[in-house]
Amino acid sequence: MNPQHVLVTGGSGFIAGHCILHLLEQGHVVRATIRSLAKEATARGVLRDAGMVHADRLSFVAADLLDDDGWAQAMAGMDIVLHVASPVQPGRVAGRGRGDRSRARRHVARAARGARGAGGKAGRPDLRVPRRGLGTSA
Repeated sequence: MNPQHVLVTGGSGFIAGHCILHLLEQGHVVRATIRSLAKEATARGVLRDAGMVHADRLSFVAADLLDDDGWAQAMAGMDIVLHVASPVQPGRVAGRGRGDRSRARRHVARAARGARGAGGKAGRPDLRVPRRGLGTSA
């Protein structure tokens, strides 16, 4: 099997962690999104403690579901996008509720359209991601 370049959203999350471990075990190159690169060391530590192999094939990029910034960079060069991130956090965060989940879905949909090369903004890279996957923990 040829290694694929896979973007996994929500890279510091429980579900994404399991996906990342499995993808690395299978020899794929993985890029994971996290809200802040300040969380990268912690995420790598959790994955290492869980038995991560081929850590050199894992990279992180900052992208937040509630913000448009970072998604073009995150998707560039990817063969597959596995969307398992969720803006829902344990407990209730003031100001974040059902409307924020809808807004987050719109941001991911916008990023997915960009991955297909749609959108047509001037100067935007032509991003083409042949396969996309959607999972949910909500």
